[in-house]
Amino acid sequence: MNAVARPATRTDALAALAAVRPPVRVVAERDELAAFEMDAYIQRRQTPLAAVLPDTEEQVLQIVGSLGRLGVPIVTRGAGTGISGGATPTADGVMLVLTRMRAILSVDAAARLATVEPGVPNAQVTVAAEPVRLYFAPDPSSQVISSIGGNVAENAGGVHCLKYGLTVHNVAGLRVIDGDGDLLEVGGEGLDSPGYDILAVMNGSEGNLGVVTRATLRLLPRPEATETMLAAFDTTKAGAEAVSAIIGAGVIPAAIEMMDRVVIDACERYMALGLPKAEALLLVEVDGGAEETAETLASVKAILASCGATEVRVAKGEEERANLWKSRKGAFAALATVMPDYYTMDGTIPRRALPEVLESIYALGREYGMVIGNVFHAGDGNMHPCIFYDSAKAGDLERSEELGGKILELCIDHGGTITGEHGVGIEKLKAMCLQFRDGEIAAFHDVKRAFDPEGILNPGKAVPTLKRCAEWGGLHVHGGRMPRPDIPRF
Repeated sequence: MNAVARPATRTDALAALAAVRPPVRVVAERDELAAFEMDAYIQRRQTPLAAVLPDTEEQVLQIVGSLGRLGVPIVTRGAGTGISGGATPTADGVMLVLTRMRAILSVDAAARLATVEPGVPNAQVTVAAEPVRLYFAPDPSSQVISSIGGNVAENAGGVHCLKYGLTVHNVAGLRVIDGDGDLLEVGGEGLDSPGYDILAVMNGSEGNLGVVTRATLRLLPRPEATETMLAAFDTTKAGAEAVSAIIGAGVIPAAIEMMDRVVIDACERYMALGLPKAEALLLVEVDGGAEETAETLASVKAILASCGATEVRVAKGEEERANLWKSRKGAFAALATVMPDYYTMDGTIPRRALPEVLESIYALGREYGMVIGNVFHAGDGNMHPCIFYDSAKAGDLERSEELGGKILELCIDHGGTITGEHGVGIEKLKAMCLQFRDGEIAAFHDVKRAFDPEGILNPGKAVPTLKRCAEWGGLHVHGGRMPRPDIPRF
């Protein structure tokens, strides 16, 4: 009878990290580990066994290989801006922090490609490409801080994803270390590659399938002309209907963003930008050739007027344009002026359902006695309802999470999905059980095992176990309250 292998201890893990060459930075003191206890999903925290901060791909290979042989869980972390708990550590695992790997290795103007390490902040790619009049299109609100590795893990979007796509549409190739410690190269500089589309599988895999060590990104030429406008509406319904009217007319703007009165008022308190008094604002941007952009601008202005816009402002010059975008990019910081705490959701619905779903969300807020503000990517139906609560008030956090779950159910009921760009992490594990059937959940686990047979990479995130779904599903069906998720291992 074979002896049962002894579980790896903290001493074993630290010894493995100490053996990495060249030596790597390791954080093991409990008070110093507090910095790694959570990402921007502040509702859950855990102290990891240790954190390791490599400088090179070779060090990452050694780290994943040695910890994998010990069976020590690895949670990869970038800038920590994720808000679904994807980088929440495990108590028995090591945090693999990639913020030191921030080299921009090349910018190829002829091929319109940039090759970067995973710790490079999103906005820095565009800065590096600026001299050759190129830019990187995905632009999440956190782009000054959030790193490319994390953008790939979550398949991040941004305000311009309507026309230019999510991260997956703007990544040409990746170097990834799988759970066996093997270095994989997926995609490449060509337009296509043979076999299954593993590149697409890696985008949005939330650290479950591999550790990204290098990304080759597609760059776009700067448009000849850009026009940005702000439209005010007396009702959120009218604003939402205007979104469908624009797309229905065959116009695809670079961006259509929406914010409601709660968010508008918060932005004015925080930034004093002189925004119109309205129940809803649409921020619409069109770009392209000069003649095309002028024609599209005129068309959009006419559609907005026909949909009941009470005011339409067109930015006069780059400074005014930047000021309009400041309201959208700074909205989530501004929301801290509403209440001490807020919980941001992330669900996606068909555009045609926007008016109905928005009304249902506000009705749920009234039912729960909680304020909800909406600021989101209206053009592609990616909603970000913000539920305000007071963490010092007993039960408020739990009620906000319960309300958030109801909103995700609304998205599913209207033919949508439970996430557009923030990921599942640990936040939406229960909602995964509502959206997907047992066979689909099992298929996700099959994919996981193909890249990570021992289940050491980001265990318990993104895909719930079938047993957990059965437990949550049973409670849900019988009208009981579903428990808050723990972090189960795969």
